[in-house]
Amino acid sequence: MSLFRPKSTMPRMSPLSAKRSTVVSVLDIGTSKICCLIAKLRPREERGLLAGRTHRIEVLGIGHQRANGIKSGVVVNLDAAEHAIRLAVDAAERMAGITVDSLILNVSSGRLASDTYSASVALDGHEVEEGDIRRVLSAGSAHAEREGRVVVHSIPIGYALDSDHGIADPRGMLGQSLGVDMHVVNAESGPLRNLELCINRAHLSVEALVATPYASGLSALVEDETEMGCACIDMGGGTTTLSVFLGGRFVFTDAIAVGGNHVTMDLARGLSTRLDDAERLKVLHGSALPSVSDDHDIISVPPIGENEQDMPVQVPRAQVTRIIRPRIEETLELIRDRLNRSGFAGAVGKRIILTGGASQLTGISEVARRILTRNVRLGRPLGIKGLPEAAKGPAFSTAVGLLIYPQIAQIEQFSAFPSGRQQLTGTDGAFARVSRWLKESL
Repeated sequence: MSLFRPKSTMPRMSPLSAKRSTVVSVLDIGTSKICCLIAKLRPREERGLLAGRTHRIEVLGIGHQRANGIKSGVVVNLDAAEHAIRLAVDAAERMAGITVDSLILNVSSGRLASDTYSASVALDGHEVEEGDIRRVLSAGSAHAEREGRVVVHSIPIGYALDSDHGIADPRGMLGQSLGVDMHVVNAESGPLRNLELCINRAHLSVEALVATPYASGLSALVEDETEMGCACIDMGGGTTTLSVFLGGRFVFTDAIAVGGNHVTMDLARGLSTRLDDAERLKVLHGSALPSVSDDHDIISVPPIGENEQDMPVQVPRAQVTRIIRPRIEETLELIRDRLNRSGFAGAVGKRIILTGGASQLTGISEVARRILTRNVRLGRPLGIKGLPEAAKGPAFSTAVGLLIYPQIAQIEQFSAFPSGRQQLTGTDGAFARVSRWLKESL
């Protein structure tokens, strides 16, 4: 089903069965790589330390390719992006022995924006029922519709009965009025339409869209962190995203169009070498922190050109560090400013988690501690079985988070409705249609 076909709605995740295993396929489209995971989700009885985990995850197949035709999460070449998607999905299918029809897809493009809305409805003293919750969610979501943008997530943060706030589940309680605070994540519809077009051209459909910072947080955080409040910074190739979790809920997100690829470009320009060689130098010798031996360690830098007689240039490691460090500091300072402007800086406290491929740069945790003035740890995918050793690092946090999302998708707006997502054209979305349906039916 098309996400933006007239009179269609974005697909919703059906609730996972509490008794049967389910096979889930996800696709992480980034600037540096495209990764497809196929996994089996088995119901679990015991409650662990990982937030929202109702099922055990076992990876059956994995495929990843270099992300051609993608820049900062935006499709810039349809043919190249489609080809890379086909290769990644085909590799995962071959490994799992399963044919994929639909996928859960991440979203990091479209200028992700985060808004909080409040709404209330009258109860007249009776018990709160499912219909009352749908009414108040509908009232809150009516504020979220904006021209040219699509709602990616609509998450209830907390309910209120009369003057009592912070209620997690008001069903069965008594009161005169029911209120809700909702966190709504939206994005520009154009980039999302092009992403879906690439998926459709590969003869696949999109089952659900998940914001990249949300998925990364689901993968890398433990339950205590999401309850007490923390921030997760996903440092990707083309974008760096910020997500804030508080009270077990995803409450804020933001993104900047700066990532690891900008460091690679700085190196390529500063050392006059090819991008592939600059990437290799960054991975093997790059650091965000200077060391006493940098001036003495000499690195060979291949020159630009195909003349084999050109000799590599010898430069000290300190020169590489001097190029890398300002870009890393700039990125973290921008994220610090976004966090301070969000209003959640105090709620985050001293807890920051770094994840994403660019977070693996040597010394980046130490620089983050100095700039953000908080405790920083490196976040990796947690609680998943069957991942190859090479895929257990921070670069695969988003892909694993997409496998976790179906376990908590039911908390979102209108989860009881099979068509409860806004249409990507930005007009006459599901919020408006459900609102009319409620008015006519109740």
